[in-house]
Amino acid sequence: MRRQKRDTSSRAYDHGYRAGVSGRSIDFCPHAQEEQRQQWVSGWREGRVDQWDGLTGVSGVHKMRIS
Repeated sequence: MRRQKRDTSSRAYDHGYRAGVSGRSIDFCPHAQEEQRQQWVSGWREGRVDQWDGLTGVSGVHKMRIS
């Protein structure tokens, strides 16, 4: 658990990916710090691409990282 809390950039990417796959807007990025915001947006973009490619639900499970 402690390791997960320390690695904020990885968590930001994962949360951004989940937001992108679910179709949320980029305007809902919760991060103010530049590094974490960049990671969140990168994950969001990849999530949106996967959503557009149809990798949602069961077909996209292999892309999600379990933290």
